[in-house]
Amino acid sequence: MKKDLASHPSSSSSTDPIGQNVTGEDLVLSRAATPTAAPITEEAIERVIDLSSLVMSCEENVVNCSDPRALVAIERFNLRRFRTIVFLEYQQPVNGSRANECDVAWRFRSKKEKSWRKYRDFRRFRLDVGENCSYVVTGARGWHSGINARRPRSRIGGGGGGAVVVSNGGAANAAPPVQDNEINDTIPTLGPESAFRKGRYLYYSRGGDYCKGMNHYIWSFLCALGEAQYLNRTFVMDLSVCLAATYTPSNKDEEGKDFRFYFDFEHLKETASIVEEGEFIRDWKKWDKTHKKKIPVRKVKNYKVTPTQLMKDQSTIIWREFDAPEPENYWYRVCEGSAAKSIQRPWHALWKSKRLMNIVSEISGRMDWDFDAVHVVRGEKALNKQLWPHLDSDTSPEAILNKLKGVIQPWRNVYIATNEKFYNYFDKLRSNYKVHLLDDYKELWGNTSEWYNETKLLNDGHSVDFDGYMRVAVDTEVLFRAKTRVETFNNLTMDCKDGVNTC
Repeated sequence: MKKDLASHPSSSSSTDPIGQNVTGEDLVLSRAATPTAAPITEEAIERVIDLSSLVMSCEENVVNCSDPRALVAIERFNLRRFRTIVFLEYQQPVNGSRANECDVAWRFRSKKEKSWRKYRDFRRFRLDVGENCSYVVTGARGWHSGINARRPRSRIGGGGGGAVVVSNGGAANAAPPVQDNEINDTIPTLGPESAFRKGRYLYYSRGGDYCKGMNHYIWSFLCALGEAQYLNRTFVMDLSVCLAATYTPSNKDEEGKDFRFYFDFEHLKETASIVEEGEFIRDWKKWDKTHKKKIPVRKVKNYKVTPTQLMKDQSTIIWREFDAPEPENYWYRVCEGSAAKSIQRPWHALWKSKRLMNIVSEISGRMDWDFDAVHVVRGEKALNKQLWPHLDSDTSPEAILNKLKGVIQPWRNVYIATNEKFYNYFDKLRSNYKVHLLDDYKELWGNTSEWYNETKLLNDGHSVDFDGYMRVAVDTEVLFRAKTRVETFNNLTMDCKDGVNTC
């Protein structure tokens, strides 16, 4: 599946965006970075037990959250309870609101995500003291319930056994939003004037890719970045993205979107040599204004000039221009033909925005990482009976419910990733399942959310719409994290994904 998703911009469909929104953390483990902490395993916990048994004592029936045994009990509980995530580090437990409660924070990563990024949770646990001063977890609350363990950060703007009871409660006690200080998407500078002159740059002017679908954008962007890496040059990057009408509420192309709304700029800076276009142009003009000898520039007007032909060029700037009519002015044309043997698209360099992924983790965490999912494609495809004759009926609530009964156990959490616009369309499924839709979590991007405040700062103080592409990105990543995944094509319907006779 992943090979198909990353193969060509023509695979993008406005009516079925989910499943095509693939970036590097879905495909390959980053070659540029390794996990900064080893996963916490049962073996690691055993080593802690040996140490604590030598130096600690206990009082009967008194829970001491600072006792290492308390953390050991919580770590073991989490390993049994959350089998789909990797635990990376814990903070020292602190007292909860009652004598037998401890609040604990930890860093984790989903096993489905092939990145080194860490996410944060903090929960409240109820403990008892057992034999030999051991601790037993007898209850645990839900996502972000351990508010006393929530590390202060910069404010923005204004599977246990018999006795264990796990609750999804605690959302009402969730802490107000704070800034994720782990995100560093500041724009780098070129440094002193001499550094600019010593650099070697690859500069692409805008082409016909601008305002095309995001799958097209990614395919072209990674072609350009791949050429820069092949030529050992710094890529001059335009952070302004034009969002195609497919993803906008106005159904019109919207220019001026920030790359950082959608992708992880910090990771890109760490894995590729880039400079922001505005910084680059300012330094270039400043040099030409203050020096008699102009910067050497080679302009390349034909995409058929291959990277191999440019390999020995000593010009400070290689400037590819894309003035021809479509499709001759698409960036990705540079990587076609013989160039495909030279340029490797650096998929590992492009990850989704950490801010969007924080929302994904929040949704998954609120379902305790224990959910199934169904991807329901409707929209324009369901209306087009010529190309998809059975899709509308096969994705009716009754048909979906009948299909899920044979696949998913009753009363499981079921997340529905869909382009169906009518919120109550899936109400019939609620008689058998705990149904979750993206719009159930609107507060995660609402005007009091961390996402809202941070993107507003990126956007010069103006609020940012949670647009269609962001919805697709979050829906897709939650879908990927489900224990059981039911797809529209091949599962719900036998219609072909791309229309009649295309299977």
